[in-house]
Amino acid sequence: MALHEIQTPALLVDLDVLDRNMERMRVAAQGAGVRLRAHAKTHKSADIARLQMERGGACGICCQKVSEAEAMVRAGIADILVANEVRDPAKLDRLARLAGCARIIVCVDDPAAVEDLSAAAQKAGTRIEVLVEIDCGAGRCGIAPGEPARDLALAVSCAPGLQFAGIQAYHGGAQHLATELERRDAIASAETLTRKTVELIAAEGLSCNIVGGAGTGTYPLEAASGVWNELQCGSYIFMDADYRRALGPLANAGFEHALFVLSSVMSRAPGRAVADAGLKCFSVDSGLPVVHDLDGVICTGLSDEHCQLDDPQGRLAINQRLQLIPGHCDPTCNLYDWYVGIRDGKVETLWPVTARGKVF
Repeated sequence: MALHEIQTPALLVDLDVLDRNMERMRVAAQGAGVRLRAHAKTHKSADIARLQMERGGACGICCQKVSEAEAMVRAGIADILVANEVRDPAKLDRLARLAGCARIIVCVDDPAAVEDLSAAAQKAGTRIEVLVEIDCGAGRCGIAPGEPARDLALAVSCAPGLQFAGIQAYHGGAQHLATELERRDAIASAETLTRKTVELIAAEGLSCNIVGGAGTGTYPLEAASGVWNELQCGSYIFMDADYRRALGPLANAGFEHALFVLSSVMSRAPGRAVADAGLKCFSVDSGLPVVHDLDGVICTGLSDEHCQLDDPQGRLAINQRLQLIPGHCDPTCNLYDWYVGIRDGKVETLWPVTARGKVF
């Protein structure tokens, strides 16, 4: 099927660009001597996760929710970090059972969480690897760095059914800071806090086999620090409009846009047009979509089923296909059942969004 024959709206992946993005990250991680644990919350696709592990240099993947990890394990992905806290008893039991089928790592930031996780692991007869998550500047989850984190690591190391595996030090707020200087300052501060924590833990005879963190916006800084040894980048595989605003021309960051919502023009008027992909097709928390490779045509608003476009030069025609770059790729992907993979303007593959709706 040719591009112009695809029914719209559709979630489109340029497979050549996807391949190049994977290879660039593989080379970057290998060159820095660090591991890549690709974040699957971006795409929620077992097919893409498998490619990242088989060809993209990833040692495993990250998920954010237990149900997301379950979907990936069912699809054959066997090395997963749930890069989040899990506190609900039912979810802890599910996580512990999952550890009987795959390598499962999870984060904790509270001594009480260690007790609950240990009880679940003993009940299931499994072993769960644990990262102590520190707040290294994002102000989200995480125990205080330094001595509180050290004490929590010691508690994990003594808990039956658990294995202390290292530190989670992800500064999410730094990823989309507007300037390189701001990103450097944020990661420099995070590096100081993380290094101190690792040293305190090492003084107690514990090894941080994993010091994980980093995202697409800052990974060169963490990779060069000598502190982090596992990168958790996700958006690099697709890129989105918000990363283009933060990082400037994506060629400077080494990655290209691979993800688009394919839409069709369904109405025209002087100076404007309407396409068939609206709010049900995009997450707009990071802004409106951007029209790809069509200068002068701008998305000005979305309603449920409509995309309003400024077209001052009258370039658009009825049924013309437009490739729209989402403002934020991760939540946009969760709106679709399928990826349509294209190469050389033709459909090559369909991939289900394996963990669509897996938010619990």
